[in-house]
Amino acid sequence: MAPMLDRRASLITDTKSYYTSNTNVPMGAVNARTLITIRWVAILGQLTAILIVAFALKFQLSLLICFGIISASVLLNLLFQFFTSETRRLSEKWASASLGFDIIQTASLLYATGGMENPFVLLLIAPVTVSATILSLRATILLSIITLISAVLLIFFHLPLPWQNQGLELPKLYIYGIGTALIIAILFTTAYTWRVTNEARMMSDALAATQIALSREQQLSAVGGLAAAAAHQLGSPLSTIAVIASELGRDIPPNSDMYEDIKLLQSESDRCRDILASLSHSPRNADDNPFAEVPISVIAELAAMPHQQNDISVTIEKYPTLRNLDNHKDQALEPNVTRSPELLHGLSTLVQNAIQFARNTVEITISWDAANVSVEIDDDGPGFPLTLLDRLGEPYLSTRSREKDHMGLGIFISKTLLGRTHAQLFFKNRPDGGASVLVKWDRKTIEAENI
Repeated sequence: MAPMLDRRASLITDTKSYYTSNTNVPMGAVNARTLITIRWVAILGQLTAILIVAFALKFQLSLLICFGIISASVLLNLLFQFFTSETRRLSEKWASASLGFDIIQTASLLYATGGMENPFVLLLIAPVTVSATILSLRATILLSIITLISAVLLIFFHLPLPWQNQGLELPKLYIYGIGTALIIAILFTTAYTWRVTNEARMMSDALAATQIALSREQQLSAVGGLAAAAAHQLGSPLSTIAVIASELGRDIPPNSDMYEDIKLLQSESDRCRDILASLSHSPRNADDNPFAEVPISVIAELAAMPHQQNDISVTIEKYPTLRNLDNHKDQALEPNVTRSPELLHGLSTLVQNAIQFARNTVEITISWDAANVSVEIDDDGPGFPLTLLDRLGEPYLSTRSREKDHMGLGIFISKTLLGRTHAQLFFKNRPDGGASVLVKWDRKTIEAENI
């Protein structure tokens, strides 16, 4: 059992390390090619709009000022292309500065073309929306403030838009209304975009961490299977060595110098055979074939074994819940399941969580009937917070947020992995105190012969 405990501890450590390193990656690491492409598209759109308004619609624009402002953006993009590799990832500082320049450049162009009277004033939202999708909340808030200040200034300070009808003048109240609507649009769009993007990012990271844990578990299972195969293959050569050593021991006199060497060879070969025998296939062994069919209670025992502590009592009970056992003899037998990494690691994480919060005891109850198989994990701890009870299973949701290395992924990982085995999870607080997690399967889907 000791090797399995070491492997389980290694798995937990490696997975925790992955979570920590993966979630500390700077969010502002943006590919330079992305910003360069976005800016070229903006430049092309600005030039097209200016040329159409000036030469097709015959508006008397300040072309020198407009082209000068656009040229500044062109120059910046050329500098990025010549002095920065397109595959380089910009830091959050440089990405924020680049988008801040785009906001000021767009605001300057709007200043020269009518301010709030210009229908293209909505383009002020674009840079801050891009920021909400790729940068951190701090950087997004800073760029939002710059955008809001620019919008307010454009309400009061701008060059007039030279309408063809010189008598057309928009009411001040209408201008103020456009400005207010723009400010609200900036705030709403930025907040909504950042929230949705952040949730998608968190979900992606959590799923990646889950996949790493599952992959690690599968690798360990493969190593166990390889060890069993090696034990089988090496059994015959070791038996041959033992036989030859035994014959040599009989032929060599006890007073010979080689007699002690022969005896040592025999003892060491017997030792090797014992070690390989411990790695061989055994239905109830913890190092069993990872895909063997075993009773559901064995899975529960293996899930609880790495996390048992001296001060926490872990009990496992099992019983059928059929009312008439005589008419359901087949169903009354404990169901066998396939020892899959998803099942084992999912239950193991739930048991670990219960032990961490328990005061004295953790009870694992296994029950089954003709239709369902269930594993209930109860502890005598403080229970689930009522405010989080309906949200359990979401990534990065934890009651231990103050702990430095706790990422709040345990229940999410369990729910994801057990979901692959078609399990349903139910969370509740016990009337006498403590938490209870019920894992329930349809018997037809979980039994080994049906998988």
